[in-house]
Amino acid sequence: MLGKIIAINDNIVSVQLQVNIYDYDGLISKNVVFRDGNVINIGEVIAIGNGIMQVSLVGEIKDSKFLFGDISKPSFKAGCYLIDNSILDIVLNNDSPNTIKLGKSYIYPDYDIKLDVGNFFSNHFAILGNSGSGKSYSVAKILQGIFYQCKTLPFYSNIFLFDAYGEYQRAFSRIHEVNENINYKVYTTDLNSAEFEILSYPFWLLGVDDLCLLMNATSKEQIPVIEKALKLVSYFSRKEEEVINQKNDIIARCLLDVLFSGKAPSLIRNKFVSILTKFNTANLNLEVKLEKGGWTRTIRQCLFVEQSGEFSDVELVIEYLESLCLTNFELSLPNGEYMYTMKDFSTALEFALISEGTLNSDAAFELANVLKVRFNNLMNSDYARYFDYDGYINREGYINLLLTCPNGRKAQIVNFNINYVDDRFAKNIVKIYSKLFFDYIVSLNQRATMPFHIVLEEAHRYVQNDSDVDILGYNIFERITKEGRKYGLLLGIVSQRPSELSETTISQCSNFLVFKMFHPKDLQFIKDIISSADITLTNKIKTLHPGTCIMFGTAFKMPTIAILDRPNPEPLSQSCDINKTWYLHN
Repeated sequence: MLGKIIAINDNIVSVQLQVNIYDYDGLISKNVVFRDGNVINIGEVIAIGNGIMQVSLVGEIKDSKFLFGDISKPSFKAGCYLIDNSILDIVLNNDSPNTIKLGKSYIYPDYDIKLDVGNFFSNHFAILGNSGSGKSYSVAKILQGIFYQCKTLPFYSNIFLFDAYGEYQRAFSRIHEVNENINYKVYTTDLNSAEFEILSYPFWLLGVDDLCLLMNATSKEQIPVIEKALKLVSYFSRKEEEVINQKNDIIARCLLDVLFSGKAPSLIRNKFVSILTKFNTANLNLEVKLEKGGWTRTIRQCLFVEQSGEFSDVELVIEYLESLCLTNFELSLPNGEYMYTMKDFSTALEFALISEGTLNSDAAFELANVLKVRFNNLMNSDYARYFDYDGYINREGYINLLLTCPNGRKAQIVNFNINYVDDRFAKNIVKIYSKLFFDYIVSLNQRATMPFHIVLEEAHRYVQNDSDVDILGYNIFERITKEGRKYGLLLGIVSQRPSELSETTISQCSNFLVFKMFHPKDLQFIKDIISSADITLTNKIKTLHPGTCIMFGTAFKMPTIAILDRPNPEPLSQSCDINKTWYLHN
């Protein structure tokens, strides 16, 4: 026995030592047991001085189960003892059927620290720390452990890893050696790559919100134009004979709006001719002949402006256009059943700008026209190749293809290497794929039967408090962390700047691995949003060595400091070795 309790103040227990303290090495931060019959409380030694040991209560043991927290206090009759391995097993070890060894305890160097895979991956998680602290190694170690160590191979796992710097291509290249049914797939944004498949997203699977991101919409007023273009694109991209009635309706209504705009006849004629020159059908064009009273005129001739300033026969044109308008036709957003290209959408967008009446308002035109400029810039850039998809595929087929390796076997990890595009486009790509996965998971008839995990490296580049909420009404990562868990869509955040992350998103994470950090804003951010991150814990974060982290959350019985094992193979995330690169070597 180490000693007797002499005071209890909140969660701090003072113990009068009855042993020679010099006979015990490294008591600080180790655990002790307060035992009074069958009642067992667990504490952590935080200070020793003048024969008094200060212990912070961390939990209790009931029915051979460890309960984290300091609600229960030991009685003054309880003796204080060093924790033994049998109690340590209850406090730190997991008896889950699928656990993986992460490394060794920092406090107990001979003790293995294990991770409860089911509990960890059933919740959103965050891995935080400065550059070079060990984040990438921990991601690789955890994911490798799932396939190397678990008693049952996770064949049905679906892990989508967004790799900001191409660090992980090597780390998972050998998982198929464990079992031929376990596979890893890489998509790259390197357009010159001959080794990996180049990322390619079917353009017709993009929704209104996706296009708002790609065109950098900055105002809610721009959304109706994008939505209108998306409703039109199916008709402007398909064979005319398949949709000629609907296309006639669309163009005719736009032309009627022009005729009834109240502008001068000359301006109306110029606009009318301009529209019908570019957007026309076999039976709606400037040369269509209209008959009246035994004589025939083309639409062009009917709109001739006479010296009186009036049209030759605008009523005949109006009558003809009205005859083309359908009674029960209403535009709707495409459902992914039709294939169309960026060029098709550009045409639909141009018509949408006209049909929405933006030409009648300079301010509205400028606001909407900037979308056209941005989209055309994207369409004419190298980035357009990421939407140049060969052949039609629907959403379900595309997701299944993402999870299928070239050899036809299922891929458990899909790595999107987004190292070769700029930050803004990378952010949009990550959001577009995340929404694709969210919409698909939510649409499944049986909820949470096909879990998806999205792991974001350098998450502070994507998971931000940005303008999405103001313009689109939501942020996809906040929606995933608030709603995704019940459907089986889980988010893993890996970041060196937690203070730059969306507070809503990170506050929904249930498990944390925190490596060394020393920026005051980041430390305060962790302390503010994580209830268990008290001042003692945050002080430890500042002094951690590379590869050492504090783990806490629902997958851990109590906050634990661990020295992680190195992954094998390692990700390509090592720091630059100045000794090798600066100096001449014999």
